[in-house]
Amino acid sequence: MSKGHTIPLLHLARLLLRRPAVDAVTVFTTPANRPFITSSLSGTATSVISIPFPHGIPEIDPSVESTDQLSSMSLFHAFASATTVMQSRFEAELEKLLPIRLLVSDGFLWWTLESANKLGILRMVFFGMSNYASAMCKAVAEVRSADKADDEPVTVPAFPWIKVKSNDIPQFPDPQSNPVAFNFNMNTLQATINSYGLLVNSFEELEPAFLEYWNSKSMPRAWCVGPLCMIDPPEPMTNPKKPTWAHWLDQKLDKGALVLYVAFGSQADISTRQLKQIAIGLEKSEAYFLWVIKKKDSELGDGFKERVKDRGLVVRDWVDQRSILMHPSVQ
Repeated sequence: MSKGHTIPLLHLARLLLRRPAVDAVTVFTTPANRPFITSSLSGTATSVISIPFPHGIPEIDPSVESTDQLSSMSLFHAFASATTVMQSRFEAELEKLLPIRLLVSDGFLWWTLESANKLGILRMVFFGMSNYASAMCKAVAEVRSADKADDEPVTVPAFPWIKVKSNDIPQFPDPQSNPVAFNFNMNTLQATINSYGLLVNSFEELEPAFLEYWNSKSMPRAWCVGPLCMIDPPEPMTNPKKPTWAHWLDQKLDKGALVLYVAFGSQADISTRQLKQIAIGLEKSEAYFLWVIKKKDSELGDGFKERVKDRGLVVRDWVDQRSILMHPSVQ
């Protein structure tokens, strides 16, 4: 229910199907997300099961079944917490598939641990982030200091070559003022700790110190299964229609121009002020750029698109990031 999490999980499904010991792979999704899932897994023997997504979530349109469609990321915790309604149907479908050797769950779907335990299935967690990110989440807990200003750099004890500021570290939600976010974070944390393992979209040689730190200081044990983006993509469609951004990149390649790719992901909540500052920076850089923003992010400054039309393209939709990064003009 978040493309940034879903895509590497689909790559993982392809990887698992290559293993002789794996008899079958089944992917659970929701009706609105199913077309994207089935298209991404075309040419494989993967089964796809859809479970209705809960409706009636306050402030969230009933058609929304993915985080990139949320009007604001402030609604994320309510959106993610509502998925617990799917648990009974999920368990009913799982029972039909028994015996199951392993359940790989997005980390935010904490309640799947309860389902796995009920049915005697090992659960492994997948967040999609690096060993560095996981290790730093643990290590920065030792950083906060009452005698340091919020904007003063502080050395991370476990990694003395890294400095952070207190105001760079997200505050844990307050149980009184934001109980939904607090309960969600606590449930996610506890479910992760009590799972069999953590799958990481990385490889040991890239960040050995952070993997070693996590496995010596935290639970559960982490295993590297990446980089998952290297898994073969789906078979291309016959005469596929190229998106506008692909034609634009081709044109820049013909001119010998190098393009800067700018994107912060569907879960980043960028303020209007920040968007305008980024727009100013891109305009002043005089670089060719492809900038992907959310549909709701519209405040880029008067006349921005017209002024940069010859060297910049703003896209307000989901894009195939892997294809963009593989394009010869993006370096």
